[in-house]
Amino acid sequence: MPKKLLITEKPSVAMEFSKALKQNTVRKNGYMESNDWIITWCVGHLVTMSYPEAYDEKLKFWRLDTLPFLPTEYKYEIIPAVKNQFEIVQSLLQREDVTEIYNAGDSGREGEYIQRLVFMMAKPNPNAKMKRVWIDSQTEEEILRGIKEAKDLSEYDSLSDSAYLRAKEDYLIGINFSRLLSIIYGKRLAKEIGEDKVSISVGRVMTCVLGMVVLREREIRNFVKTKYYKLIGKFGNENSEFSAEWKVNENSCVYESAKLYNESGFKKLEDLNEFINYLKNKEAVVTEVKKQKQKENAPLLFNLAEIQNECTKTFKINPDETLNIIQNLYEKKLVTYPRTDARVLSTAVAKEITKNLNGIKRGCIDEEIQKCLNKMITEKYSTNLLKTKYVNDSKITDHYAIIPTGQGYENYESLPELHKRIYKIIVKRFLAIFYPPAEYNKINVSIEVEKETFYANGRVCTKRGYLDVLKPSENISKTVKQEEASNTEDTKTDNDENINLDILATLKKGQKVNVCNFESKEAETTPPNRYNSGSMILAMENAGKLIEEEELREQIKGAGIGTSATRAEIIKKLERIKYININNKTQIITPTEKGEKIFDIINYSMPDMLNPKLTASWEKGLDMVAKKEILSNEFMAKLENYIRSKVEKVEKRH
Repeated sequence: MPKKLLITEKPSVAMEFSKALKQNTVRKNGYMESNDWIITWCVGHLVTMSYPEAYDEKLKFWRLDTLPFLPTEYKYEIIPAVKNQFEIVQSLLQREDVTEIYNAGDSGREGEYIQRLVFMMAKPNPNAKMKRVWIDSQTEEEILRGIKEAKDLSEYDSLSDSAYLRAKEDYLIGINFSRLLSIIYGKRLAKEIGEDKVSISVGRVMTCVLGMVVLREREIRNFVKTKYYKLIGKFGNENSEFSAEWKVNENSCVYESAKLYNESGFKKLEDLNEFINYLKNKEAVVTEVKKQKQKENAPLLFNLAEIQNECTKTFKINPDETLNIIQNLYEKKLVTYPRTDARVLSTAVAKEITKNLNGIKRGCIDEEIQKCLNKMITEKYSTNLLKTKYVNDSKITDHYAIIPTGQGYENYESLPELHKRIYKIIVKRFLAIFYPPAEYNKINVSIEVEKETFYANGRVCTKRGYLDVLKPSENISKTVKQEEASNTEDTKTDNDENINLDILATLKKGQKVNVCNFESKEAETTPPNRYNSGSMILAMENAGKLIEEEELREQIKGAGIGTSATRAEIIKKLERIKYININNKTQIITPTEKGEKIFDIINYSMPDMLNPKLTASWEKGLDMVAKKEILSNEFMAKLENYIRSKVEKVEKRH
């Protein structure tokens, strides 16, 4: 009797597929079987790339004359610890009664790679049809849809090509450059840091991240605080008074003066006081009053980088822990696929989004969420997202944003408290997109005193909108903060002086106002913040923004360094090999002495390895292979040429 074989990423997922298929399966050694189906699993990677010594025993020893190492055919081997499970999967793949094979591995590049390696080594029954299951959550409905709509495996060949190339790239760069620099600089480095022996680890993404950490640390270390002095004018009519900040313009008597530190401050207090004396007893006139209503929409949904950053800020946990928690929520059917770079939904999902909302309402996880849902119903908020910024098929590659499925609530109560809190953050971000925008009244006022201009801005929230979901405890509607003229439209100042918006609202263009006083305000430049493990993830995702050349920056837009699935592990590895330290309480990242010295070696010998431009452009190339925009052999030729030229250059310099 013909059978269908389905292979998942791990045993727990296999159980969910078995439940969804409602098969009366019998549990056997390493798999389950029913009349129609056989369901088995990998346990992470079963197959790995062989070390150089598998090609030639001499390559076990690190020598310059064996570099560069660029095999013409790559060797792979079964990982000894999981050999038993591989042999079970292999025997099932080769069964003659298996007529269809479903690759139900993790729906991403790495998941594709794990299963393709198994197929490559196991040599499945050539008469069986090979299919790919691609799902966005582990709900029964989504699993059944994924099986029903499974495409021919060959449709994912370009993704597989990209996955193989990524592995080869990391393998070749790691082996060649780590050996090269360790041979040349290892002894000297060991002596400098007081160790017997040191190997220098170089990685395509890892080295770039180390560079970002070290450069930030040195920027902070070398930063010299500079004091400067701002001018605040106090203006008013009768008993009402408001503050406005001076800013230089082309009509100013100090325009382009060497006395200025920046456009709103003087280098020396005595120069500012002299300027104040010049303005005393001069007339003040309102030259501009702009009144506008301002709307602010809810933020986009979470992708993995955003939720990792949020959890680092809120709970002081590292990105790896966040990923593990959200993976658990995914396996408990509570949220959609976590390893995603998208912050929007697909059109198909948006059309059926009421299923998610109705499920959340039925689940009723707590009073606050229920209150948000009830308000949506009583206020009749629209659930049609199709023409909003939250739906955009062009911004989705493998998966849409992380959202609650509206299912899995039978698993909710048994979750650890932190898991519940993170789930609630995801639910609230999701519900917020159905709420109307927050609305503000904003007034911008310009005051002129002897051709010198002062600016006052005020903003008050008139309708809370989505803030009722994301910031329910903040009393935004009653507080207005003075806004600095130099700030953007949506940014509040660090000046905590509350002002009455009504005062600004009474002013009219051409109106004279009293000058109550001029005051100097001391300000100080501040160094950049150190990365924490969450902001580092975001910096990796947005590394393209660090590239100076506009054309290249645009070319690799959307391709950061690393992927959503690998970034946390890269940070973890840098800490494990003692190149960086991460404070357990604050998650602040600093380089170690060893990390800084390795940075200096790489910066001297192959500085482009530290540049996000190189790493992001390689990532973009992999993406182009996955999209069939370039061929695998084009990518590989470019990679091999790069490694050859780099090894040759470093050896010559040595």
